[in-house]
Amino acid sequence: MLKHILLATGLWTLSLTAVDHKIHTWTKHHLTPHFWSEGGHFGDFNKDGQGDVVVGPYWYAGPDFKKRHTIYDDSTTFEMLKDGKKIRVAGYKGELSGGNGYSNNFLTYTYDFNSDGWKDVLVFGWPGKDTTWYENPKNKKGLWKGHNIFPVSDGESPRLEDMNDDGKPEILVFRDKHLGYGQADWNDPTKEWKFIKISTPGKWHRYSHGYGAGDVNGDGRKDILEAAGWWEQPENVDGTTPWKFHAAPFGAGGAQMYTYDVDADGDADIITSLAAHGYGLAWIEQTAPNQWKQNTIINAKPEESPYGIKFSQLHAIDLADIDGDGLLDIITGKRFWAHGPKKDQEPNAPAVLYWFQLTRKGKAVEYIPHQIDDNSGVGTQVAAGDVNGDGTLDIVVGNKKGAFVHLHTVKKVSQKEWQAAQPKKLK
Repeated sequence: MLKHILLATGLWTLSLTAVDHKIHTWTKHHLTPHFWSEGGHFGDFNKDGQGDVVVGPYWYAGPDFKKRHTIYDDSTTFEMLKDGKKIRVAGYKGELSGGNGYSNNFLTYTYDFNSDGWKDVLVFGWPGKDTTWYENPKNKKGLWKGHNIFPVSDGESPRLEDMNDDGKPEILVFRDKHLGYGQADWNDPTKEWKFIKISTPGKWHRYSHGYGAGDVNGDGRKDILEAAGWWEQPENVDGTTPWKFHAAPFGAGGAQMYTYDVDADGDADIITSLAAHGYGLAWIEQTAPNQWKQNTIINAKPEESPYGIKFSQLHAIDLADIDGDGLLDIITGKRFWAHGPKKDQEPNAPAVLYWFQLTRKGKAVEYIPHQIDDNSGVGTQVAAGDVNGDGTLDIVVGNKKGAFVHLHTVKKVSQKEWQAAQPKKLK
């Protein structure tokens, strides 16, 4: 188990940079216990110089995130018993209700879609339904204008991704049993986006798990990743010709998937969770072109992790350089009540949130686990970024426990303090 020190500001974990001896601390802000979304993001929405957080129909104004503003209709309620009386509660059924429900907001991203200098908000709704971006009203009162840009967004791991290297994002989704992505007409990004098919028809459906993009073969073009393998982007994309498929062992379908040269050998490896509603986090090493070796970080048994870490339902992953050493670390955790309190693996175990620190010693690679929190977890999305502008990366979560932002600070300590708090390996 991790050795940790719990202080008033949160759970303290350690950077293993031997030169500086730094401690990473996390302060949790629980913005609301109401369930509105399985994801969230951040941006300065009112241009006051302070970073804000968006989860569900609300954005919360920084720096204290206490004042909220409504983006779109927030009239959804559910009925529950309290002290023997029926009451109506805002949001969707989640931890507050003691039972399971689902929101119409699975993931949220921010981007200035209309290039007016103000951050807008993109919402991937229920899988298989529409995707909408909401136009920032530039501090004018009222709800934000919604632009429905994609009628069907299949899959549970969509995201914004620049697929054609033009500096602007596409929406990485699939639809109608075809893999692909949505592409805007940037002369008018409010119009329906064009779907670029990259596959032949398959068995993919609205609830398929595991999707991503990255340059697998080093040709400078982003390929598309799925559980069964990867689809090679050709030199010319016409939206009708299928990309070449390469079968590969990328798990059973987990969360967002990424390419990254984990072992610094010059080629792309794959980072993925192995099963969204089960167990497993791995980096899958490319030992030769399209030859793969799984390196397990954590799995179903504590002994499968060098540090004895085990948790289930890794339904969201982000990559970010948490400790500032130039290497991308993994941010993930347990999705709380993906299907309620009685389904999936260990649904009522602590809703933990971790960052896994990438370290390299010669040719040896290790991911060192650091627990951020044990009562928030992730949703179908977890977002890392510098929310409050202090130069360190923070983490935003939305799920059935509500909305959270974990603010990150770094403190230099003595070698003795640093050594005492390092995660301990199993013997």
